[in-house]
Amino acid sequence: MLEVVGLRKSFGDIEAVKDVSFVVEDGSCYGLLGPNGAGKTTVISIVTGTMDADGGTVRLDGEPVGKDNPEPKRKIGYVPQDIALYSELSAIDNLRFFGSLYGLYGRHLANRIEACLELTGLQDRAKDPVAEYSGGMKRRLNIAAALLHEPHFVILDEPTVGVDPQSRNAIFEALEHLISRGKTVLYTTHYMEEVERLCSRVAIMDHGSVIAEESLAGMKKLLPSQNEVFVELDYPAYEPIGDLPGVLSHSVDGTLLTLEVIDLTRDLPRALLALTDKGMKYVSIRTQESSLEQVFLHLTGRLLRD
Repeated sequence: MLEVVGLRKSFGDIEAVKDVSFVVEDGSCYGLLGPNGAGKTTVISIVTGTMDADGGTVRLDGEPVGKDNPEPKRKIGYVPQDIALYSELSAIDNLRFFGSLYGLYGRHLANRIEACLELTGLQDRAKDPVAEYSGGMKRRLNIAAALLHEPHFVILDEPTVGVDPQSRNAIFEALEHLISRGKTVLYTTHYMEEVERLCSRVAIMDHGSVIAEESLAGMKKLLPSQNEVFVELDYPAYEPIGDLPGVLSHSVDGTLLTLEVIDLTRDLPRALLALTDKGMKYVSIRTQESSLEQVFLHLTGRLLRD
């Protein structure tokens, strides 16, 4: 388990991280979101022990993490934003080098290289120079290098930036496999769909602070209005529908009536009864839950990729 409590970090007059706290439970994938400059990378640098905090604590499985305590860092596999590979070497030679830094050698290292290449789908290109790899393949090899020493805790800082769809899907499948085996993952990204696929809990940072921290389902309930309902009418509404009880707003496009309601159980039946009273018939109803992108926009006033 990772515990981050009251983390603070300043660079001159700039307070980059302000009293940040969160907990990543064992065997879970935790999403750390925020626009550029929110402080995510600074937090990750402190968590990995490559940067000291001005205040607060970071503990991994109860042990303090920091430059002066290398033991907890052996449990961490870190995949940075920037590609950290030697282009002139093959994938295997890169992994041999990084494995040696972890103290791996011989048959054990060979087995770990084989397993990590298989996990990331690179075994067929293992002997090719990294210079011949696509951007997505380099990202996957970056992940393989971080997994060589079988870390319990894996940190990925925007691992899918600039990758092709095939590599992105290979990365997702690899991470889902790790999580299913009980690995713990801290994940940052600019793509909401990745968080919704992988993460069970999410923290949103802005201007150095955590402004919301919830389960994925709980995060989607932070919007003032939580539900859109799409009602397919049996014929177009040529006249204004007028007010509907329990409906915050509505719009009509041909036969499609879109309603915005707070409570489906309480408000939707009242609205549908009012439609019937107005002589309108409908043929189907479907709902749509608020998206994480909408929640982020509501909380920060900007889109994640801005």
